[in-house]
Amino acid sequence: MKKLALLLTLSISTLSHAWTIDGYGDYKFEAITDSVYVIHGPLDEPSAGNKGFMNNPGMIIGADGVIVIDPGGSYQTGKKVVSEVKKITDKPIVAVFNTHVHGDHWLGNQAIIEQYPNAKIYAHPQMIAQAKESEAEFWIDLIERMTEGSSKGTVATYPTDATSHLQIINAGSEQFKIHNPTTKAHTTTDIMIEHVGSKTLFLGDNDLNHRLGGFGSTSDMHSNIKVLNYATNLKLSHYVPGHGPSGDAEHAVKPYLGYLLILQDEAKKGYEEDLADYEIRPSIVKRLTAYKDWHGFDNNLGRHINKMLLEVEALDF
Repeated sequence: MKKLALLLTLSISTLSHAWTIDGYGDYKFEAITDSVYVIHGPLDEPSAGNKGFMNNPGMIIGADGVIVIDPGGSYQTGKKVVSEVKKITDKPIVAVFNTHVHGDHWLGNQAIIEQYPNAKIYAHPQMIAQAKESEAEFWIDLIERMTEGSSKGTVATYPTDATSHLQIINAGSEQFKIHNPTTKAHTTTDIMIEHVGSKTLFLGDNDLNHRLGGFGSTSDMHSNIKVLNYATNLKLSHYVPGHGPSGDAEHAVKPYLGYLLILQDEAKKGYEEDLADYEIRPSIVKRLTAYKDWHGFDNNLGRHINKMLLEVEALDF
């Protein structure tokens, strides 16, 4: 009996053991509500160590199936996400949502469809078009190079169903509402996914927490501010950023919104005084002491100031 008890204990321990990434730590689905879970991934860039895992995969457990949000940036990451799902439930994955076209969020689709070929994958129509045109190839190559080949074997598995703003989607027993109130924000392909039952919003990279990333050529900082204000005005209970800790609006949305508003305010002042971006930087840095420890602060601040100033000039406030 003692031997049997020991075997059962070891079996349960193995089953519940977190996904360990050497040099990073342990990762597992953390409960946001009794049916909503998030793995809060590493905050840094894809590397050989993390095999392209750096985002916040989400999971909603319904009565007859599981819905996954953003299963990660490689086939290897997707397999780990599926494995973590199975540690919590034996229900099948019936649907996936991809928040935008950047590959660190959706290339894990491959591993899900490999095991659950009938699962639907939802995304913005522009995300599907851009991924098929060139973005998938770009991101597969980029992540493979950044991970020193650790993500090799990743193949683009595209979303199957295009979404629209305020669309209601029933996936299994669960209801979701799609939000993309502007034509662009972080990208031109963003959707935010509201799980209606738990009042949880997955914002993708429209929202970051404890991490600052880049603003690409198709992004718009002023629209990103509008989107974050829109999200907080929904007055939901739980907010999941694309990277960094989840929480209520005060702790998970307003910090990044505050960062963008400071950039906007100082850029407007600088524009009125005909200052260059490097001349604006000292006053901005003084107001951003709360963000100095955010990952990517030193590398991205200069580029963020430059982009915000260019947007202010274009709008001619």
